[in-house]
Amino acid sequence: MNQNRQITKILHITVLLVLAVIFMFPLAVTVTNSFMSEQEIADNYDPVTDKNLSSYNDDTASHFARFQLIPDVVVLKQYYNVLIKKTQFLFMFWNSVLITFPIVIGQTIVATLAAYAFAKLKFRGRNFLFFLYIIVMLMPFQVTLVPNYLMAGQLGLLNSHWSIIFPGIFSTFGVFLLKQYMEQIPDSYIEAARVDGANQLQIFLKIIVPMSRAGIAAMAILVFIDNWNMVEQPLIFLQDAAKQPLSLYLSRIIDGEKGLAFAASTLYMTPVLLNFLYAEKKILAGRDPAFWN
Repeated sequence: MNQNRQITKILHITVLLVLAVIFMFPLAVTVTNSFMSEQEIADNYDPVTDKNLSSYNDDTASHFARFQLIPDVVVLKQYYNVLIKKTQFLFMFWNSVLITFPIVIGQTIVATLAAYAFAKLKFRGRNFLFFLYIIVMLMPFQVTLVPNYLMAGQLGLLNSHWSIIFPGIFSTFGVFLLKQYMEQIPDSYIEAARVDGANQLQIFLKIIVPMSRAGIAAMAILVFIDNWNMVEQPLIFLQDAAKQPLSLYLSRIIDGEKGLAFAASTLYMTPVLLNFLYAEKKILAGRDPAFWN
């Protein structure tokens, strides 16, 4: 029996390692290729990316891309071009920051308050109102895009970051996620606090929020990733290219700048990776207060 369990465990670990390698391979290729020269990248990918394939029609030519993880010569020219020579990247980076962080902070506050109301407060129409939240959350993004656009136009917010920030703050996803988490908190804690004379605000700040930190952290990470990678909203709401976020920059890199695309992609995904690596322990720690100090 123990031998069978060990074999099963080894098989599970093997499958997970294979999946991890498959999912990590594009990430590794992007990072390592960002340190290659433009000529080396062209030699690797032109057979499948060059629009003029006449030079690859002979039988001796390779028609496949060559994925090379280790550069022949490590160069930093691509990062110099992105960070110093082409200032558009930095402008769009700060645009992404100015859009994403207010959404994360605002949605965390709104979702935490709303989730507490749905999970622990008793009021008429609570279940029906939450049902409406679920319906809105299940709707395709394109369904709510037109009403948001019309509302932004009526408020004079078009072509401004606020046309994206306001709908993001009041997204229903965070409310749904935190409500399920807060429902797991025993009501006995709240009843004990009320016996001691605590009001609703004190119960929320001193009991609900500390015991929901893991859920709030998970929600903040997901909200950050989702809004950092947004594409449709900026394309529609922001006509001025100077106000658009970094997520639209990569699509504008021309074919002759493949190395620039790799460097920009690496810098673009760095905040998301750092954010996840920083908060991973807090999420796994659950409700252990020692990890939050």
